[in-house]
Amino acid sequence: MAFKYQPTMCMGFGCNAAGIVGCRIIDSPRERLIAIVTNNFVPCNGRFPTLIAILTMFFIGFAAGPFESVLSAILLTGVILIGVIMTFVISKLLSKTILKGVASSFTLELPPYRKPQIGKVIVRSIFDRTLFVLGRAVAVAAPAGVVIWIMANVSIGDLTLLARCSGILDPFARLFGMDGVILLAFILGLPANEIVVPIIIMAYMASGSIMEMDSLNSLKQLLVDNGWTWITAVSTMLFSLMHWPCSTTCLTIKKETQSLKWTLISFIVPTIVGFAVCFAFANIAGIFYS
Repeated sequence: MAFKYQPTMCMGFGCNAAGIVGCRIIDSPRERLIAIVTNNFVPCNGRFPTLIAILTMFFIGFAAGPFESVLSAILLTGVILIGVIMTFVISKLLSKTILKGVASSFTLELPPYRKPQIGKVIVRSIFDRTLFVLGRAVAVAAPAGVVIWIMANVSIGDLTLLARCSGILDPFARLFGMDGVILLAFILGLPANEIVVPIIIMAYMASGSIMEMDSLNSLKQLLVDNGWTWITAVSTMLFSLMHWPCSTTCLTIKKETQSLKWTLISFIVPTIVGFAVCFAFANIAGIFYS
């Protein structure tokens, strides 16, 4: 079964939505659903900048020269392996519970080689895939952008909606090693994982628009000034690795499965796992480093 998931997992490293589409090569409907539900545990291109930035700021800063690149590669590989391991663990659990069944064989037949038709490849890539996925992203990103702007610029009393909502979420987020700003950033980052860190910066700096820092040193100082520790950093990385799929991936799951039920399951499973892993890590780490 593990071999069947490898092509879709590899595609998920670029984009989880592409990984979901890649699940079409799996003939068994049951095993295709398992691959779809667990594909989100593979970090996509939108989550890599967050993971790399946090690793660099909190765990690689003490290294210098060539050791910095080596250590960065080792730690990032370790994080990726955690996601891959979780993919297999949850796949096994699903195959023993809600998706029971007999494992089927898997044969991947290579088609006969034909000379590529450049024009046809470009047209199909642009219209059948690129514009299709971008259309889904824009359909959710535009309304989400309006919501983020309103929350950052509309105030109730002396606090913006963004600050009030993060304050409400803060006690809950602390249970998982994060704070209300981080959790709210993941919620508002549903359209695209790339905007999670900019939203965190916007909230901490009380800015009315999404922005980026000039350097990682400035960003680390901002995070530390707002209470970040190495436990916060690891918890944020774990949650980034395992939290709910982005809006484009959800829409792709709905299209591929033609089922709202399996779309919700694909959303709920990584969410529960992400919260559970962060809760376990934050509380165990807190016991030894309190």
